[in-house]
Amino acid sequence: MAALTTAAPATEAPVPVKPARRPRPRYWRGAVLAVAGLYFVTPLLSSFVFTVHVPNQGLTFEAYSGILSADGFTESLFLSLSLAAATIALALLLVVPALVAVRLGPPRLRAVVEVVCMLPLVVPPIALVTGIATVLRWGPDHFSRTPLYQTFLAVQNESFPVVLVLAYTVLALPFVHRSLDAGLRAVDVPTLVEAARNCGASRLQVIVSVILPNLRSSLAGASFLTLALVLGEYTVASLLGFRPFAVWIVTVSGAEARMSVAVSLLSLLITWALLLILSRAGTGSSASATAIPAGPAASAPAVPAAGTGATASVPGVGAAGAGAAATPAATPAAAPTPAPGKE
Repeated sequence: MAALTTAAPATEAPVPVKPARRPRPRYWRGAVLAVAGLYFVTPLLSSFVFTVHVPNQGLTFEAYSGILSADGFTESLFLSLSLAAATIALALLLVVPALVAVRLGPPRLRAVVEVVCMLPLVVPPIALVTGIATVLRWGPDHFSRTPLYQTFLAVQNESFPVVLVLAYTVLALPFVHRSLDAGLRAVDVPTLVEAARNCGASRLQVIVSVILPNLRSSLAGASFLTLALVLGEYTVASLLGFRPFAVWIVTVSGAEARMSVAVSLLSLLITWALLLILSRAGTGSSASATAIPAGPAASAPAVPAAGTGATASVPGVGAAGAGAAATPAATPAAAPTPAPGKE
């Protein structure tokens, strides 16, 4: 009779635990940030010194105190902000439905829409404004005796030139498209649209109540880029004969150089302030949209999974259910080891 013996379980050697390494200070990061800070701050400080220091007079803040009373400042700033608001609304109204439709339609359309939206980066602004001026001259040349002539006059109204809104919308298309496309890549648009449509929502309700809340950060980024573009655009407005904020700054610089530099600094501060407001609005809205309210399921007890040490929150399971679920699964009994000398 062969004696059956049981092998003793092998004991594993303890794995030595390496002490945690302390993070080494990376001085190059601070050096890069310092160089970048000097690169951006030095011109601003130089401009500020130029506005407040007058030779043979010392420090003076006349360049800043006379801004509000300057001729045309309030009108030009209000016009630029109005144009920016209209441009943001029109650009979002065009791009958001187009990108949503592309996500739901054939993938080949994405390349077509992207190429169309990127064309303003290829066409120079001077060529764009030349084409716009040529079209505007058609009014008195060919449509002076038709009702359409009044439309040509209305879009060139100096109090609110609609033609600038259309031109700025074309220039802002690349930035709006990139920002919104990045946001839509992180959202499962077909699933959201199908779920909303199954619940009885219309297409407009799907975009307003389902898609837009998931794109708040992208919408804020697109709005800020468009705002910065409109506030700093000079070529189109100047060649078409209008006087928004950027054109007014250049006009004033001929007679009041210090005031024009002071206004430029204030415009940078206004742009940064609006950037902070839009970024805070986008991040705050996104956080509130993704937050899950605590319901009855959130207070369910943690139940260990069968056969494992992990716990899982199971909604609707009470103490008794938790105790039953906590019982590990029955394992098959081990075969008895025969004694030596017995079969």
